[in-house]
Amino acid sequence: MTFKTIRQTAALGILSEHRLRLMQKAGMLPGIYTGNRFMVNVDMLKEQLQRACEVRGQQDGEQNSL
Repeated sequence: MTFKTIRQTAALGILSEHRLRLMQKAGMLPGIYTGNRFMVNVDMLKEQLQRACEVRGQQDGEQNSL
């Protein structure tokens, strides 16, 4: 498991800092609080985004076959 701050995670180029903060506020960002700082579980975030892409790809495929 790799934990990074939101700013450090954004620097990886996965998502923008703004998008990460919106996800965190909505409770959709995997991670934990250490004091008042939120630490993102980067590995889980990558898996979450990969699953979302796969689901989206399947939905697009179903729409194209209609």
